[in-house]
Amino acid sequence: EMTSSLVGSEMCIRDRFCGSDTTLAGALGSILTERGETLATAESCTGGNIAHEITRVAGSSVYFKGSVVAYSNEVKIRVLNVSSETLSGFGAVSRETVLQMVSGVQRLLSSDCAIATSGIAGPGGGSVEKPVGTVWIAVRYGERSEAECFCFEGDREQVIARATQSALLMLIQLMTK
Repeated sequence: EMTSSLVGSEMCIRDRFCGSDTTLAGALGSILTERGETLATAESCTGGNIAHEITRVAGSSVYFKGSVVAYSNEVKIRVLNVSSETLSGFGAVSRETVLQMVSGVQRLLSSDCAIATSGIAGPGGGSVEKPVGTVWIAVRYGERSEAECFCFEGDREQVIARATQSALLMLIQLMTK
């Protein structure tokens, strides 16, 4: 579940950029529009939900280049240029994989910034090492990348929603450092 610090950060960012009734996708859109910059996403466990949230914002076509839903390892390798050695050595749900996904989609779609997710939304597919709710998120702005592992509680839809909001928030925080 989102920690209180994440929730506090989200409220602060929304107030700073757009007012408390604005979504994180709207706040990110304001930043991108103001800077004339673009965004791309590479999504596995979120299945396009981040792109959906971004495109719900009117005017997002100005800054959103597109998304690759890389649900299979084959797409991660062939489209996003994730190495098969990374996938076999660390697994799809890993820091190494999301960092390659985020740089791959940034390069593929020629965007200024990017978001990537890979995880286990459930209800099945978890293990002791990577339980259901484990999600790796990577964000990239220019040449700077950050990745973080989350363990979200809840059902499949809640894991996807929480991963989506956390990814948007991570990119905003990287862009406003």
